[in-house]
Amino acid sequence: MELTEDPRNPDLKPGDQKGGFRIEKVMELPEINGFYYELKHLPTGAAHIHISREDPENAFSVVFKTVPADSTGVAHILEHTVLCGSRNYPVRDPFFSMMKRSLSTFMNALTASDWTMYPFATQNEKDFYNLMSVYLDAAFFPRIDELSFKQEGHRLEFETDPADGRQHLVYKGVVFNEMKGAMSSPDQVMGRSLLNALYPDTTYSNNSGGDPEQIPQLTHEQLKAFHARHYHPSNAYFYTYGNLPLARHLEFIEDTVLCQFSPIDPATGVPSQPRWTDPKTAVYYYPMDPEETTEKKAQACVAWLTADIREAYEVLVLSVLEQVLLGNPGAPLRKALMDSQLGSTLSDGSGLDADNKDTLFACGLKDVNAEDAEKIEKIIFEVFSDLAENGVERRLVESAIHQIEFHRKEVTNTPFPYGLKLLLRFCGDWLHQGQPDVALQFDSLVRRFFQELETTDLLENRIRKYFINNPHRVHMTLEPDPELYEKRRAREEQRLAAIEKDLTEDDREKIQQDAQKLVQLQESLEDLSCLPMLSKTDIAPDIRVVHPSGVVENPPVELYEQPSSGILYCKSVFGIQNLEPDLIDLLPLFCHAMTQTGTADYDYVELARRIDQYTGGLGFSVSASRMFSQSSAVCLPVLHFSGKCLSRNISSMFDLIRDLVSRYAFSDTDRLRDLLLEVRAEMESSVVHNGHRLAMSLAARNFSTASALNETWHGIHQIKTIKNLTADLNPEKLKTLAANLERMAGTVFHENNMRTALIGEPADLETALPLAKDICQKMPTAAGCGFEPPDFTADPEIPREGWATATAVSFVAKVIETRPMDHPDAPVLAVISKLLKSMFLHREIREKGGAYGGFSLYQMENGQFYFGSYRDPHIVRTLEVYDAALEFITSGDYDRENIEEAVLQVCADLDRPDPPGPAAFKAFYRRLIGLSDELRRKFKQGVLEVDLEQVRNAADKYFSTSGTNAAVAVISSQDLIEEANRQLGDRALIPYRI
Repeated sequence: MELTEDPRNPDLKPGDQKGGFRIEKVMELPEINGFYYELKHLPTGAAHIHISREDPENAFSVVFKTVPADSTGVAHILEHTVLCGSRNYPVRDPFFSMMKRSLSTFMNALTASDWTMYPFATQNEKDFYNLMSVYLDAAFFPRIDELSFKQEGHRLEFETDPADGRQHLVYKGVVFNEMKGAMSSPDQVMGRSLLNALYPDTTYSNNSGGDPEQIPQLTHEQLKAFHARHYHPSNAYFYTYGNLPLARHLEFIEDTVLCQFSPIDPATGVPSQPRWTDPKTAVYYYPMDPEETTEKKAQACVAWLTADIREAYEVLVLSVLEQVLLGNPGAPLRKALMDSQLGSTLSDGSGLDADNKDTLFACGLKDVNAEDAEKIEKIIFEVFSDLAENGVERRLVESAIHQIEFHRKEVTNTPFPYGLKLLLRFCGDWLHQGQPDVALQFDSLVRRFFQELETTDLLENRIRKYFINNPHRVHMTLEPDPELYEKRRAREEQRLAAIEKDLTEDDREKIQQDAQKLVQLQESLEDLSCLPMLSKTDIAPDIRVVHPSGVVENPPVELYEQPSSGILYCKSVFGIQNLEPDLIDLLPLFCHAMTQTGTADYDYVELARRIDQYTGGLGFSVSASRMFSQSSAVCLPVLHFSGKCLSRNISSMFDLIRDLVSRYAFSDTDRLRDLLLEVRAEMESSVVHNGHRLAMSLAARNFSTASALNETWHGIHQIKTIKNLTADLNPEKLKTLAANLERMAGTVFHENNMRTALIGEPADLETALPLAKDICQKMPTAAGCGFEPPDFTADPEIPREGWATATAVSFVAKVIETRPMDHPDAPVLAVISKLLKSMFLHREIREKGGAYGGFSLYQMENGQFYFGSYRDPHIVRTLEVYDAALEFITSGDYDRENIEEAVLQVCADLDRPDPPGPAAFKAFYRRLIGLSDELRRKFKQGVLEVDLEQVRNAADKYFSTSGTNAAVAVISSQDLIEEANRQLGDRALIPYRI
């Protein structure tokens, strides 16, 4: 078939040379309405892939294969350190400085097991080349000075013990503390342990992020040597995406970087793991809160090495098998494991991991007794044997393909912009010298799949090959160790004591001098004029708006015509004001149960299979938002329903929605019990990952009704609710719970309590509208309407609390009540939040304090001002930093350029693009809560007009006397909270346990 011409690059053909690159391949990508270009840089061997697509959110990345030979975290520490100044941008932190001089929609750096990536995305062409210039200089010409290595990686410092006033030696460093936090999380430990167990002879056996016990072994010279070999064009993979012309990209990269290098052999190829002839057994341990019982707190799984990542077709077959086996509650392997009642949910790491050269598949259970591991393995192999002998049900296969098709078709920007999500789809294949374009040709792979499915026992044969007859597998348990945290701390103290014992006076002086030099570097005022910067004139003055294309009054349905790639979105909200108070805490569980406990017509297995067969997902959630049409104290809590499907499945999706809201059933108490335990396990494992958000929610909860409700539903208090529910799951308790869920559904699902938005292309909207109206009109009508403020008030007490869990680091939050978005000061408060983060908190909490992150955030809706830290080695010092931040902002020690940088950051957030579906849903929800486009436009105009005087006035008004209305919440270990309270004295944190 003749190639359609790419309108964005009309003159580029295979064989052409531009900027030292030769175009090796050009291919049309009709599935995404784009074009694929594969190129090679002839002098150095650097690779480049470009995807041309009519998307203004252009993306760039340079990726290096990084293959560490140990667990010192060299690749991870290098990722941090190269962003600490370069040849053309010799400032302390050009990466974070560019965040405030740019309109980027995404900026980051990522370290995986065998690659390091430097990606960004922006909608502004000038910004694109500004950022590319900084990124290229950072990657290829970094300074990698010793002080930056000590700040980002590890260093020794003397610290005064508050208990006895004596100085003692400690380790510090951003990555050191980040990995201490990471290795406090069972799911992180499980993931690292699986790699270590399955790949003992390759780079994957090492912890690429860094093991905190090995990180201090890394030297500055080793770091520089790793850069010289790995960050060379001969080991570089460039990627660009979007609607900007490719030729200029190539010339820019050539002129900026590549023309200055000669080819080398980086020797970064990753060999396949030699395959075993016999399976193995492994036991690993994770830290656990000493106050918790270890009973049923292990994880047990079986994991296999499977196909080479370069075999795109085999990876697709394994992806289908993953979905068939584990993809929903009715999937045969998942159901068999859950029905055993040996554990609460699937083990961490379950499923297919296709990120490494040899892919892996794992499955097992969480919250088990370690001695039950053999029973779990037996269940797994019984399921495989049954499927191999009796066949995989065709319906499950088609449903699995449908899920894969749907999620490849849908354009989303979570958690990465769409252009970068495409890169991650083929990155592993590309880096291991595969055929990355094949991974983008889903339709041809699926055609081959169904051809083989018709003529062979395709999946049954693969089950035998990859699972039953595959000896390269490990039977693994991850067991809790309540003493592990203390053992690690003791070993660290012993190492430090041994080091200190051997220190000479010169050594001590050097450590102290380095600490002083680092503080001087961190506090020095820098001339950032060498960095490129946008100005206010580069900011689009208006906001993006989405209007309904049609509104139906009875029942209330809004229609939004959007280019949604053949996907229809249905969004409904239900009022909950009529719910009885004793049911409020149960709403998140109700949301889970609605799609996972079955209906009157379908048990939960059949319901799950139908949802996968006909939709891209159906789900309920709950939230509370401030009503902008009323006083700031009034909020609107609602139950959300979200559904999405391909055009061909619209009727089937609405049949399912009708069944959910009119034929709900919670009578399967065995299923309800399993669901409760699964929810509890997921919530408990999320604490360390989301500690900063949970701490902020705790602190803010009593400033408004909306904050109180959202903490009740999404915070630590919801975890406490679920833990209380699961404390004694006897049959009577489960029956009562089922009856309560039934009451909730009967209260919520009424005709006059439902508002709906349909989002999609015109023909799909025409099909969906009568179906949506029919569902609403056939629901019962109740007295009154639930779209009213609830009879619920926040506790007047301002929290000052410490919440203990198993973690080696802390999450420290402080919240101050200010004014919401419709107040004249709101734009200034938004600008202040960016000023504080970039000018003060980043330096004090991350650079000096060694935390992974420190930030301030203005919550426009409720008018709350947050301070937060992430994976923080400190509590008291960080609280002192928050106090000092208030002194800084009221001091006025900043200038007009700082204000303009903060304005850019606020506008970058405001203008971040949404894909068609989410953009329309946000518009629908804004109409519901009375947040008008006029107010949004006024707010942005206010941001653009913020000046130095306004900032200083607002700082004095809100932050000079903040002590009485400031709330504090900390999530940390019990030991660290107790130590903090000894230092805080009469300002101690009230202790709680999660």
